[in-house]
Amino acid sequence: MTTAPLPLKIGPVEIRNRVFLAPMSGVSDLPFRRRAWEAGAGLVVSEMVASAELCNHHSESRKRMERGDLQTHVVQLAGREAHWMGEAAKIAEGEGADIVDINMGCPAKKVTGGYSGSALMRDLDYALTLIEATVQAVKVPVTLKMRLGWDHNSINAPELAQRAVDAGVQMITVHGRTRCQFYTGHADWDAIRAVREAISVPLVANGDVGSTADVQEIMHRSGADAVMIGRAAYGQPWLAGQVASELNGLPHGAAPLNLSDYILAHYHAMLEHYGEKTGIRHARKHLGWYMERHTEGVPDTVKKALMTSGNAQKVSDILTDIFTGLSPVAGAKSLKDAA
Repeated sequence: MTTAPLPLKIGPVEIRNRVFLAPMSGVSDLPFRRRAWEAGAGLVVSEMVASAELCNHHSESRKRMERGDLQTHVVQLAGREAHWMGEAAKIAEGEGADIVDINMGCPAKKVTGGYSGSALMRDLDYALTLIEATVQAVKVPVTLKMRLGWDHNSINAPELAQRAVDAGVQMITVHGRTRCQFYTGHADWDAIRAVREAISVPLVANGDVGSTADVQEIMHRSGADAVMIGRAAYGQPWLAGQVASELNGLPHGAAPLNLSDYILAHYHAMLEHYGEKTGIRHARKHLGWYMERHTEGVPDTVKKALMTSGNAQKVSDILTDIFTGLSPVAGAKSLKDAA
């Protein structure tokens, strides 16, 4: 079965295809999103932005929300108080967000411990107060990302989705795991179908999607209208666009031909975005993923120098030495923590 990446509408916003890049804290910053967008991802979503911190003018929250030159800008907000969610949504809209997404899916203990993210799925009445405040605060479409439930004894995604849509949410994304699963096991793509049956707005399926075949399978089994790729994009920001190209009969059309130039450009974009000192630090995880996915046999001494150096030019020189002549077109290796 071939699934064509046809456009999709979220309220008045037309999305160019149905393969999206997921919001990932510490990963989907503006330089990463820009690369995914340029490669052809249908939609890219900001890192999770803490609503109260955004309202209190934290510089990091503002940076996470930056639009840059993206054609369609989605800001994901997280929080535990309706007032701050509404106020943060207004700020995001004022800064150019075309869509505001609400995070009720993050499983991280530092998020759920503060009664945000997927912890909100433990009290749907309370979760609805945040959803209603966000929807009522802005004119742009509001969307919602969630998990199947808190644990296997409380699979309540269909109920939350239906109540959210009744409150005005215009798209639902479901990661096919419970919060208590974190990222263990395999996402239950079939379980997402119950959400499809509960709502009429667009549904996006998420979890363990890493290839064109995965996209076709998860859409078939879940009944979703679109798919969101997350951890599989580590070390290959072009993946969502590549999959969309393949679904349209253009194999590998989005992958870069010159890996060295691509990675160097990404690295220097991060230095420009964050400033050199902070950018070097933030870039290390990405450089590690590029190296793990696309190379082998790099000496440990070289790896250590790449991952610890505070000298931007030295890092650039090492990257050139490692990646010159390499291309990802032949197929990238899997990562242990990617899916």
